[in-house]
Amino acid sequence: MLLSTSTLFEVPDFDLELGGALAPLHLAYETYGRLNANAGNAILLCHGYTSNPHAAGDMAGWWHNLIGPGRAIDTDRFFVVCSNMIGSAFGSTGPGSTNPATDRPFGPRFPYVTTDDMVRAQGLLLDHLGIGQLAAVVGFSYGGYLTFQWGVSEPERMRTLVPVATWNRSRGGPESIKEIEDYFARCPGWNGGDYYDGEPDGGVLAMLAKQRVVTLRGYGVDRALLDQLGSEDAATAELEKRGRDWAGKFDANALIVLRRAAVRFNAWDKAANIKAPLLYVLSNTDKRFPADELAEPTMAHLKASGVDASYVEIDSPYGHLAPTEDWQQWAPALKTFLEDR
Repeated sequence: MLLSTSTLFEVPDFDLELGGALAPLHLAYETYGRLNANAGNAILLCHGYTSNPHAAGDMAGWWHNLIGPGRAIDTDRFFVVCSNMIGSAFGSTGPGSTNPATDRPFGPRFPYVTTDDMVRAQGLLLDHLGIGQLAAVVGFSYGGYLTFQWGVSEPERMRTLVPVATWNRSRGGPESIKEIEDYFARCPGWNGGDYYDGEPDGGVLAMLAKQRVVTLRGYGVDRALLDQLGSEDAATAELEKRGRDWAGKFDANALIVLRRAAVRFNAWDKAANIKAPLLYVLSNTDKRFPADELAEPTMAHLKASGVDASYVEIDSPYGHLAPTEDWQQWAPALKTFLEDR
């Protein structure tokens, strides 16, 4: 589903790391701010696993408190590009896209993609926009995987790296893919992933919505809504509404495609490739990427690999959502880090 705020970029023929190609490949993207005369003020922003490229702008996006005039990512100073990753469901080519060879959705036949494929595709978009070296690559959650991937695959193409609420290798192995596949296989309308002609969806959307609520609770959204709305009933109702709204836009097969890519991801072993200064950000209550487990060994490994790495920990009750909900805690550090380099 292409968002009304997004633009499409097309690559006629894009070869994939593990074989096969996407012909054409479409990338949906958004931009904020203005590219300067020497094209040296661009920041590439990478979104999370189930998110989209609408991060800011006139309509509030998923990081609107951090992006805009005078904010941590200052659009009076920087030109921000946020693209929907390959395999997702918000305008870029993914399993819900039409396969030109069959005129049907790719569905479970969508080819395997990797985080390196995602980065190479973003690189082609940047070339198209006339951008050489980036001021920064910034990524949240799954987007942090791409941030680390950029650092090890294209070390000369950015001046800084900011991976947020993430790690430099996968959290979860092949069993995490099977869990998703088994979950949807229990749905009568799943049809091996070819659910697109269901009536209207054979129950897949309901299962997507249910899964989304579980995910949002794991992210800490329920706590944030409770604090905002003041009652558990209101928070639960809003959480379920968000689950339904998201399910109507997303593709269940995209969860599998993106999880496969995540399971293969490993920038830990190539940390010595990183040349840019790096700001690593975690939350002390994040269950997905726990600071007490990851911060010390990751920082030690980065520094031992020669990376100029610094660390910020957010003290927040909001778990994985802390960088968004408690943005004030780390916005000054982010702003200084970006503008000093």
